[in-house]
Amino acid sequence: MSIHKKNTKLFEGSLVSQALKQSFVKLKPAVMLKNPVMFTVYIGTIIMLGVCIWIAAGETSQGSLAYNLIIFGVLFITVLFANFAEAIAEARGKAQANSLRKTREDTPAKKIFPVGEMYVNEMKIVPSSELRKGDHFLCEAGDMIPMDGEIIKGIATIDESAITGESAPVIRESGGDKSSVTGGTKVLSDKIEVRVTTEPGESFLDKMIALVEGASRQKTPNEIALTILLASFTIIFLIVCVTLKPFADYANTPITIGAFVSLYVCLIPTTIGGLLSAIGIAGMDRALRANVITKSGKAVETAGDIDVLLLDKTGTITIGNRKATNFYPADGVDEKHFIKCTVLSSMADETPEGKSIIELAGINPLSYEIQNPRFIKFTAETRNSGIDYEQIKIRKGASDAIRNLAEKAGNIFPAETAERVKLISSNGGTPLVVAENDKILGVIELQDIIKPGISERFERLRKMGIKTVMVTGDNPLTAKFIAEKAGVDDFIAEAKPEDKMNYIKKEQSEGRLVAMMGDGTNDAPALAQADVGVAMNSGTAAAKEAGNMVDLDNDPTKLIEIVEIGKQLLMTRGTLTTFSIANDVAKYFAIVPALFITSIPALQALNIMQLHSPESAILSAVIFNAIIIPMLIPLALKGVAYKPIGAVALLRRNLIIYGLGGIIVPFIGIKLLDLVVALFI
Repeated sequence: MSIHKKNTKLFEGSLVSQALKQSFVKLKPAVMLKNPVMFTVYIGTIIMLGVCIWIAAGETSQGSLAYNLIIFGVLFITVLFANFAEAIAEARGKAQANSLRKTREDTPAKKIFPVGEMYVNEMKIVPSSELRKGDHFLCEAGDMIPMDGEIIKGIATIDESAITGESAPVIRESGGDKSSVTGGTKVLSDKIEVRVTTEPGESFLDKMIALVEGASRQKTPNEIALTILLASFTIIFLIVCVTLKPFADYANTPITIGAFVSLYVCLIPTTIGGLLSAIGIAGMDRALRANVITKSGKAVETAGDIDVLLLDKTGTITIGNRKATNFYPADGVDEKHFIKCTVLSSMADETPEGKSIIELAGINPLSYEIQNPRFIKFTAETRNSGIDYEQIKIRKGASDAIRNLAEKAGNIFPAETAERVKLISSNGGTPLVVAENDKILGVIELQDIIKPGISERFERLRKMGIKTVMVTGDNPLTAKFIAEKAGVDDFIAEAKPEDKMNYIKKEQSEGRLVAMMGDGTNDAPALAQADVGVAMNSGTAAAKEAGNMVDLDNDPTKLIEIVEIGKQLLMTRGTLTTFSIANDVAKYFAIVPALFITSIPALQALNIMQLHSPESAILSAVIFNAIIIPMLIPLALKGVAYKPIGAVALLRRNLIIYGLGGIIVPFIGIKLLDLVVALFI
């Protein structure tokens, strides 16, 4: 199932028919009550139905039955249009959920059963629904992965097109930050052993289905605040309409119930009231089409207000997978012996860098026939890794970490090695120093390439007012070189997990919103702390659990797109609110003069549209009020186009287009409708 690759039309026939049905289902009072603005229109519609029945029973003071039936019909259609806007947005999400359900099937799983405390190759085929968190299963070439999990043994090529829509297979392996696999994807080659990380019903696909169906969608704080504001406007205009009654009596101007209801409905912000839910749902939908799963609408909305963006250097700013390019033995060290030590120190290094060292050396580590080796894994604290065997201890790591080991043992850090480290760093490379029994042997040079076009993307973020911060484990010299070349605003060098967390907390304490992307378990605390935490789908279960978004494409630059989607959501809501409130000005000039023009001729001056009659003015206004909602549904679903031109310029542009336009368009629309309505009255 492709998400963003599938270009779903806004109004597909099947979706429209489903949304039309839901428009009537949503007429239940309990459902309507969730939208205060449209609920009052709903009440007004019921009042008009009562008026029509009253007139049919013989009442003559409320105008003709036909006139009141038209008002009732238009108000009823207004409510249906508002329900349709929300229903079509939900239908698009449910269509995606149905596609996801086809992916989530009860597939057979090769479950590995434990014997004692060990998992052995005692397998049994069971349905995926019987797998539980902590269980182990085996997948070979051609098998569907039955459940979300982490690879604990092996490496495999996996087809993730069912989830991401990307046809290119990806490599997943144990022991790194690319160990996570998703149920519903397919193993194309090799064999892997996987540990289940979720319980039934809580898998990644299950969560996706709940999200896209809208079951998990909660109103965001901004949406709630706007709803309260619109409800306040509604109450104010209700008071205005009620107080018009004594004025009308004083002026001896009889005003019908239909006219009062029409005035009220036209003055309250029905346009934005009818589209508000659709805008929020569509925002999550646009994120989904960009292959980003959001755990809440709040995350998308917050992305639009981000002030600071933390980005990992490797794989984000640079192409990643740094490769060893040169070996530099220290003076007096045999080159062959130095290369042997670099290879041995990389035997258990499963990172691309470690593999590239062995590749550059061109030597199979097993050819050295080391007896009883003990491998030392890299940690963020020690910042080195290596191997111990017999009486030999080999370490490979950051220059300062290896220097500390050497100096603690009373060994000197060679001057030529220090100079080589400085030279590699100043050229944007990464130096790895190798030591044997705490004696410096030399330096390995790793090089990475800055992604083409990345500086232009950072410039776009700068225009949005967002500060970019590069996070790297490199030394300050290398970090400074890459930061300047890429065009980021700041950098954190030699970063440990707590450094990221502390930086985020510092920025937040100064009132800024921070976004971060990560994929490793060590990124989880910072992802949880960030206002917007985007985890890679290929990353560890801990990272995906900590973030409030998951990027299915595993594209570290996706944060830039997410920010734009968030800003587009906020802009769409703001511009349509502006348009809706501006609309009321024209309706005021249409209806108020129509109500009092017979008893107060001076109000003729306000009839600037020169409408045909009070009846045609009221009908034209309520008809325009109804049809403007479906006309704006495409804009609510697609979103207002965003351009990184600065907040002031954007505000000016939108006020001109949607503020001034919101005043002018209704004048033209109501006048044209009046010309048509006058033909039938």
